[in-house]
Amino acid sequence: MKKLITLAMIAAASPALAASGPFFSLKNTDFVVLLAFLLFIGVLIYMKVPSTLGAMLDKRAEGIRAELDEARALREEAQTLLASYERKQQEVTEQSERIVAHAKEEAELAATEAKKDLEASIARRLQAAQDQIASAEAAAVKEVRDTAVTVAVSAASDVIAKGMTAQDGAGLIDAAIAEVKSKLH
Repeated sequence: MKKLITLAMIAAASPALAASGPFFSLKNTDFVVLLAFLLFIGVLIYMKVPSTLGAMLDKRAEGIRAELDEARALREEAQTLLASYERKQQEVTEQSERIVAHAKEEAELAATEAKKDLEASIARRLQAAQDQIASAEAAAVKEVRDTAVTVAVSAASDVIAKGMTAQDGAGLIDAAIAEVKSKLH
């Protein structure tokens, strides 16, 4: 069969047969071209080329349709993911704003607390300083009094020692003993 088709093709393409004459003659070029065309179409039909081409085109169409469906599904999934990420981004933004606001509130509270603590510390230190000053003043007054008493006793003992006799001293001792006895009983 293949040899016949090859011969028909060679015969149809040969320039010697391309002569003019009656239409149904092999010498007529138009008739030869018509026969070659019909023979070509017959061979295509015999080899089932149209059904094979149709099946290939159908298969290709199904593949394209499947790819389009997959692309559509991927697009929908991408849109869903995008919406999900946008929601998450919004939530994170809101959460970060809440965290910043909370941190500001805590910082303000901490500043207020630190200010109160500082004022209390200053008041305590001021009170401690005043207490130390009062204590130092009291110590200084006591020391001055003690010194004055010591000086007065020393001066008095010098004066008494110079102006007193042994008999006067014994009389003073007796008077002091009598005073102590009266206060104890």
